[in-house]
Amino acid sequence: MNIEGLDYNTKREKLILPEYGREIQNMIDYAVSLPNRAERQRCAEAIIAIMGRMMPQGQNSTDYQQKLWDHLALMSNFKLDIDYPYDVSQAKKIMTRPEPMEYPMNRIPVRHYGHMMFEIFNKLKDMPEGEERDELIRLAANQMKRDLYQWGHGSCDDEKVASDIANFTDGKVQLDLDNFRFSKLEMPESERKRNKRR
Repeated sequence: MNIEGLDYNTKREKLILPEYGREIQNMIDYAVSLPNRAERQRCAEAIIAIMGRMMPQGQNSTDYQQKLWDHLALMSNFKLDIDYPYDVSQAKKIMTRPEPMEYPMNRIPVRHYGHMMFEIFNKLKDMPEGEERDELIRLAANQMKRDLYQWGHGSCDDEKVASDIANFTDGKVQLDLDNFRFSKLEMPESERKRNKRR
């Protein structure tokens, strides 16, 4: 549909910094087109004042004015010939995107225990007997039980924890369920409220 007088944003030129809007961009384009340098300077200072009122957050920061002038330079594609009160030569860095971060692609057999638990399982395989190992086994088993409770919709069987810890430590850790005492599981507040409503 082509209706005379209707102007869609999708057909307009893409904004360099859309947070300032098209009106500020039009003002900057107008300032660039002015033939007199003094007029361009006055116009640029007026635009900076408007931009400052549009973006009041961060006014207390030390480089706030520098940022506004950098944005002005960027939005004019560095074509605005004026005396900038700040060095705007580094403004292009604002537009450079950071390199994408690598996502850790660690494969783990059972996701509900998480990657850190598998690091603990590997540590337990090589740890010498002693109090430190016993304490790590106690912490790991209790965390496994909490994980099973949280991700197993309330099902946390002691035998399952014992079986899993033996399996993932290649049989090096065997929980004696007759003597091993798990910590009491505290039901989260949201779970308690849900059970009361039933």
